[in-house]
Amino acid sequence: MPSVTHDDAPPLADLLPWSVAPPRLGRGWPAGPDAASLKARWDALMKAEGPDREALFQPTRSRTPHSAVGQLPGRSGGTERLARAGGPCPDPVRVLYAPFDEQWLIPDHRLIDAARPELWRVADEHQVFAVETPAPEGPVLLATSLLPLLRPGRVRPLYRRPGGEEPNLAPGLLAHLAARLGLSPTPLDLLAWTVTAVRPGLTVPLTEDPELWAHGVELGHRTLWLMRRDGDRPRLPGGRRPYVRAPLPSRPLTLRYDREEETLHLDEGRVSPVPPEAWDFAVGGVRVLEQWFATRTAPAEPGTLAAIRPTAWPQAWTSELLELITVLALLAELRPRREEFTVTAPITARELRTAGVLPVPDAARRPASVLDHHEEGPEGQFALL
Repeated sequence: MPSVTHDDAPPLADLLPWSVAPPRLGRGWPAGPDAASLKARWDALMKAEGPDREALFQPTRSRTPHSAVGQLPGRSGGTERLARAGGPCPDPVRVLYAPFDEQWLIPDHRLIDAARPELWRVADEHQVFAVETPAPEGPVLLATSLLPLLRPGRVRPLYRRPGGEEPNLAPGLLAHLAARLGLSPTPLDLLAWTVTAVRPGLTVPLTEDPELWAHGVELGHRTLWLMRRDGDRPRLPGGRRPYVRAPLPSRPLTLRYDREEETLHLDEGRVSPVPPEAWDFAVGGVRVLEQWFATRTAPAEPGTLAAIRPTAWPQAWTSELLELITVLALLAELRPRREEFTVTAPITARELRTAGVLPVPDAARRPASVLDHHEEGPEGQFALL
């Protein structure tokens, strides 16, 4: 982790003040690594009736097939009570299901215990979500352009409104940094600095040194690009790119890593080279590659909707695995630079209080309250914000 020459670094919670608890599904079957399986699960639910539909749904105190809920913001899912609903499955959307694990979700409010509509309202191609992760091992802050389902850390959107409008930053912070640095930092620059400089206690030392700032921002933008994966696809140099050396079986059940040969074994299938740093990459004490594989191969209870899944390993999963190995390897290469990063010429929390940037007004910790569209409430009625 980056070091700092002082202890008065402002908290992340003051720099990006509006935060939301992550969505809570309440049942696993509306999400998964294969979109076609989600549509098949929905169809199976719609074909079931009465008690059978309720059992397949897996009701909780927050959601049953009889719950009356509004539409998810920006989505086309129905609002009729699920007990008597029909029709096609809403198109699954891409989400960040676990650290570095992009999966799919049926975007229907009736299926989700706590959907956090305030996050859906601001989720678009301009948004970046900063997600706190459980320490101590691995990055304490992740970033994604997708709706994050990771628990238990808070989600901090970079923007409070759709279209990249109204940065979720302490009012006056960018202007103060601009005056001290002689630069014009953008909201994304500040987030890039944050992923470089953030410390395990979720404090973020700032600097008035423009050269150090530029260095931290450059390193952070590289990190954001790898975490978000929404631009050019990352590649390792020739000779270090992972390839499938022996075909993966139709349904691999075991995962093993050979550190000496830098080879990942999926039963008799082989992928290499896989750097040890990629295999060891962990978040919250859990190896990312092991968790990714387990999510796709763990047995499901027969007769449940979760048991509807691909009968064979899809080629798309192999492509995703190769890209994930690449991302983790490139992030691991950046880790020494982050660990050696030392913040000097600090802008302290005391200075921000003196300048009136802190404390943050209460309104900045709440979501934007007025949007320019209607949202459909339960049973097709419109809900006004």
